[in-house]
Amino acid sequence: MRVQFLPIALVSFLSLAQTPVPHELNLRGDRFKPLTYAELTPAQKTMVDHLFAGERGGMNGPFNVTLRSPEMGDLAQQLGAQLRFHSALTAKQRELAIILTGRDWTAQYEWYAHARLALQAGIPKDAVDAIAAGKRPTSLGPDEVPVYNFVTELLKTRQVSDPVFNAARAKLGEKGVVDLTGLVTYYGFVSAMLNIDRYPLPEGAKPELKPLP
Repeated sequence: MRVQFLPIALVSFLSLAQTPVPHELNLRGDRFKPLTYAELTPAQKTMVDHLFAGERGGMNGPFNVTLRSPEMGDLAQQLGAQLRFHSALTAKQRELAIILTGRDWTAQYEWYAHARLALQAGIPKDAVDAIAAGKRPTSLGPDEVPVYNFVTELLKTRQVSDPVFNAARAKLGEKGVVDLTGLVTYYGFVSAMLNIDRYPLPEGAKPELKPLP
């Protein structure tokens, strides 16, 4: 029987190809020290791997905080991915709900990230500016007004009246209403995590939200 040996260079290449390359996490934090991949526990590495394999493809946001409880953090990020990327809402409806939630929490990073995504999704700039100032926008389209009314009432009163609920259901369907409620709740969770950390904005960026009266 003739034994064939692979060239050393090819063996080395195949070995490297089969070795997982640690992720560049590029985490930020204030009260919670930014973690490196080498510091992670197996459960934390599982959460990181799931994040990089998903639609986000990165770890900006609350994940440096939620890594401290990786089993919870991993389940939460999976819920967030479902609500953000696979809900019954349009991009405009989704981003409107997120910036309303970020404004309610005065979550500076949440606003910084999603105000820009709201503009990209087609929310008019004057509407984004009005929400930042705590005012009702006048330029939302008929597909967004029921979302604005529903989210605003839910955040302010912790309830939703029949007329507002029925208008949202007529526009979004029952699945859409449930997805919208889940989205507001999830981004309240995200905003809380960012706020307890005092999560820093990107270098050179300044807070864009002022305290509401």
